[in-house]
Amino acid sequence: MWKVDGVELESRLFLGTALYPSPQSMVESIVASGAQVVTVSLRRQSPDGSNGSDFWNIIKSLNVRVLPNTAGCRTAREAVKTARMAREVFNTNWIKLEVIGDDYNLQPDPFELIKAAEELLRDGFTVFPYTTTDLIVATKLVSLGCKIVMPWASPIGTGRGISDELQLKTLRARLPETTLIVDAGIGLPSHAVTVMELGFDAVLLNSAVALAKDPPQMADAFKLALQSGRKGFLAGAMEKRDTASPSTPVLGVPFWHSSVV
Repeated sequence: MWKVDGVELESRLFLGTALYPSPQSMVESIVASGAQVVTVSLRRQSPDGSNGSDFWNIIKSLNVRVLPNTAGCRTAREAVKTARMAREVFNTNWIKLEVIGDDYNLQPDPFELIKAAEELLRDGFTVFPYTTTDLIVATKLVSLGCKIVMPWASPIGTGRGISDELQLKTLRARLPETTLIVDAGIGLPSHAVTVMELGFDAVLLNSAVALAKDPPQMADAFKLALQSGRKGFLAGAMEKRDTASPSTPVLGVPFWHSSVV
C-alpha cells in the first residue's frame, strides 16, 4: 500500500481512458491493469451529453478514482477554468494540470504551468502538474505547495521511453519527499521497470496500452512490470563495476588440463 494525498492505493499504475478501439477494450484494460486511478479529459468526455453520460457511467461502474486533466489548455487562465469545471463535474479536488506550450512535442509551458498551479493550490486543488525533467521547474512547483510532480519520460504519445535518465535520477535525488509519477513517453513494460527501479512512485500511461494490438494483455504486462520494478528498487541493486568479477569462487578449485606429449 502507498498513499497519494492521503488516499491509500495498492496499484502504482495510473491509466488513461483515451484512444481505445472500443469502450469494452477500455474496461478490460483498466481491469487487467489493476489501476485504481484513471485520467479523464473534461474536453473529450463531459457527462453532460448522452455519449459523455454513457462514458461516465462506465467509469463509475469500475469503482476507480478519477483524475481529471486539463488536456488541450494552452494558458493558465484556460487551465484554471477547466480545472474548476472538472471539480464540479467529477466531484474531486484532484487535477492533472497540463498547460501545453508547443504543438510539435506537446511540451508544457513552464511559465503558464507555474502560474496555473499557484492559483489552483490557493483554490484548494491537489495539483498533479505535468512537466518535463527540468529540475528548476519541478523545484518551483514543490515550493509553491505541489506534493506531486509528474515529469515526462519523453514527449506524449511517442513511446520512446526514457530520453534523459540522468535528469530523472536527479529529480528523484533532489526531491526525496515529493511523490514523483512519470507521465508520458512510456511505450514498453521494460520502460516502466526502469522508471520504478529508479525509485519513482508510480507511472501514468495511456497510448502504450490503448494502441497495443491487445490492450488488455498489454495492461496486464504493465501491471507486472511496475510490481517487478518496485521490488527491484526495494531490494537494492548491486553496484556497477568497471571490471569483471567471477560469480563462482575459484580459490581452492582444481583446474583440469590436458598435457601434450
